[in-house]
Amino acid sequence: MTPVRADRRGRYVAAIDQGTTSSRCMIFDRRGGIVSLARREHRQIFPQPGWVEFDPQEIWTCVEQSVKEALAYAGLTASSLAAVGVTNQRETTVVWDRVTGVPVRNAVSWQDTRTSTTIESLAAGSDMDRFRERSGLPLTTYFSGPKLAWLLADTPGLAARAGQGDVLFGTMDSWLIWNLTGGLHVTDVTNASRTMLMNLATLDWDESILREFGIPRAMLPAIRPSSHSYGLATGVLEGVPVAAALGDQHAALFGQTAFSRGDVKSTYGTGSFLLLNTGHEPVRSAHGLLTTVAFQLDGHPASYALEGSIAVTGGLVQWFRDTFGLIHTAAEIETLAATVSDNGGCYIVPAFSGLFAPHWNATARGVITGLTSYVKPGHLARAALEATAWQTREVVDAMRADTGTTLTELRVDGGMTADNLLMQLLADTLGISVSRPTVAETTCLGAAYAAGLAVGYWADLEVLRSNWHKAAEWHPRLDVQLRERRYRKWRKAVRRSLDWIDEDD
Repeated sequence: MTPVRADRRGRYVAAIDQGTTSSRCMIFDRRGGIVSLARREHRQIFPQPGWVEFDPQEIWTCVEQSVKEALAYAGLTASSLAAVGVTNQRETTVVWDRVTGVPVRNAVSWQDTRTSTTIESLAAGSDMDRFRERSGLPLTTYFSGPKLAWLLADTPGLAARAGQGDVLFGTMDSWLIWNLTGGLHVTDVTNASRTMLMNLATLDWDESILREFGIPRAMLPAIRPSSHSYGLATGVLEGVPVAAALGDQHAALFGQTAFSRGDVKSTYGTGSFLLLNTGHEPVRSAHGLLTTVAFQLDGHPASYALEGSIAVTGGLVQWFRDTFGLIHTAAEIETLAATVSDNGGCYIVPAFSGLFAPHWNATARGVITGLTSYVKPGHLARAALEATAWQTREVVDAMRADTGTTLTELRVDGGMTADNLLMQLLADTLGISVSRPTVAETTCLGAAYAAGLAVGYWADLEVLRSNWHKAAEWHPRLDVQLRERRYRKWRKAVRRSLDWIDEDD
């Protein structure tokens, strides 16, 4: 990145974004503008089919280097920073030695599915919701509690060491904060809410769930608010307050300044994640959504959210590019899709490895329906984009049904939001306005905002709201009857994809 001249008379806030494929450091000014950015990629390790791991030490090295480079690009030092916040890939699980700081094994990724037998055992037959009332989450391989239970059972001697407090567990935020501060073992409420081990009502580890998972409390981090001064950094950020931690999707919600009940954001990447702020009381979903903590400010009650996770959105565009060869870059799909006025009756359901919210059907598989000799490449491209819009509509409908909330605006971020046709399709399928902010890096911005609030760099939420500016907005233009008829066809296509896998497959 080209160096940016920073205002040395002011002070700045940094954010560390530890993601699935890379780690970034971004520095922001008081108006939420980007001063500097640096990024380092790390490996994903695939030791067996369905297993996905990371080297935690490699990730920490990448974080350190990205911090150094971000400071150097802007000509700053650690003393120029008022605070640093952390945001991270959620659910990824790390266990390390309390004394040496050395990980006992590679980190187990959120994508990893090795815990399927652990899940079956914990389900005690077929009760996949036995922990949902307390944790807000169904039993799936997605969350970090089952991953930790698997590690304790599979690693010789680890359970005994864990019971004595000789080894520590954390999601990536805990691992980074422990290294940043020289040994502080904490997590925040958003990351803790993704473990399946935290009680949503008490915001503390649930003793009965811990017993059933066989996890000693001695190895767990202390749970703190998302915006909270945890301690001072050492090393490359010597003396800087480490003052925020949020899971990546929660940080994006915060960066979109979705602070009030009824605010909703959607992040569009390989998959997509919609979060609806439900206020200070958790809402248990009856329509396939996850109940989670949105964020918590120091000294304030937690705000909760309903989350709808969509497995494949941008991933479908990549598949379309690589499989058909009709486009050379992902961005070209907009041009191809714009050559036609509709999908020609064609629908694509990208259930490549099942469907997430609101269906949660692991045996679904992708289908292309409505093919006729009339369908041309442009229709296929448009159907691929519409798949993201229709999947979003399903999640938004579930949110409306769970809360009775009338949504009037969807705030969007992520790489796919550069596709203006897709944004218009979203507005048309949802029947509400879609807004894209001027600062698209909402994940890093949210972590920076939370850290700055904790140390008084920003006075309150209203100041942050005033920083949010709309770069573009789309309004629904599709006839309501036509929209509902096409949605009916989409749901019909989804039914064709469900329960495709048989027991003998």
